[in-house]
Amino acid sequence: MEASININNGSSGYDRIKELKKFDDTKMGVKGLSDSGITSIPQFFIHPPETLSDLKATTDSSASSLSIPVIDLSHLNSPTHRPKLIHQVKEAAKTWGFFQVINHGVPISVIDDTVSAIKAFHNEPFEVKSKHYSRQEGRGVMYASNNDLYRTNSAQWIDSLQVWMGPEPPVVEDIPAACRKEVAAWDVYATGVAENLMELLSEGLGLEGGKFKELTFSEKKVLVAHCYPHCPQPDLTMGIQSHTDPAILTVLLQNHVSGLQVKHDNAWVDIKPLHGALVINIGDLLQIISNGVYNSVQHRVLANGSKEDRISVVMFFNVNKWKGDDGHFGPLPELLSPENPPIYRDFTMQEFLENFFGKGLDSKSLIQKVKI
Repeated sequence: MEASININNGSSGYDRIKELKKFDDTKMGVKGLSDSGITSIPQFFIHPPETLSDLKATTDSSASSLSIPVIDLSHLNSPTHRPKLIHQVKEAAKTWGFFQVINHGVPISVIDDTVSAIKAFHNEPFEVKSKHYSRQEGRGVMYASNNDLYRTNSAQWIDSLQVWMGPEPPVVEDIPAACRKEVAAWDVYATGVAENLMELLSEGLGLEGGKFKELTFSEKKVLVAHCYPHCPQPDLTMGIQSHTDPAILTVLLQNHVSGLQVKHDNAWVDIKPLHGALVINIGDLLQIISNGVYNSVQHRVLANGSKEDRISVVMFFNVNKWKGDDGHFGPLPELLSPENPPIYRDFTMQEFLENFFGKGLDSKSLIQKVKI
């Protein structure tokens, strides 16, 4: 399918909203643009100089020798090894906000099948894939390019399939056939990994291992399957711009095409793909609930200059039942004392939702708003 998108970036009569809508109405996504063989990207994908200069600085950074912690979960239930695991997870969540886990119990075959199925969906013919194209956020199944397309200043070089897995399961027939079986299986495996890690994180705060599950931290969950296709001008745009995740915990599976970076000590560090490993990161809600013990950090994905698609499958875990009759959440009372007063105020689910859906992705805006 041909796209009639204006890519004359020097046009003085440029109407950004009109061009956004024209792109959106094609339902072809950036994968369609990439496959069409374009050599320059539409103007609304170009990011401001401050973002682009930051990208260039990354290549010369000494952070290139750093890497996030890798934690081996093979002795998860060993009374001898568990205290060490609790310490490792707590330290990684405090100092990096990101870590990779290996020997997590998910078979390599499941990992490979999941990536292959998501890649197969994003490679489907336009006539098949476009039937799922939608902008109905917050429930069900949605496939689109840039979930925040109309809320952000610069679009990003990414297409995503979004499937809400809980608390209400999706209508099975709404999940694309190319990845239906694999999405259902990945939900089970990723949730198992998340719940094991939530136990370790809970114990790291001195709480009972089951505390986070009791607080429904793994019940409200959404699977987001990203495709970052080849970008002809990767130095002018982003795969995903710098942001923090708003939820409790994120479990990410990625293929071998790199691009994910985390900010550590004011430098961008590459998260090198490790076959079979899962990337874990702390969300804003967990930073607030832990009263700042755990750290939700900025991360981003560079636009993909490789000829091969970057694929990532992300599971976001959120609070299902907000505490109290008025639906508030804040630092857990068990963690507070005169010596350790709250550093964040309580806030409502409505504030949380308005903060997320009222703008494009950004960095720690919720945490900044509720900080005392």
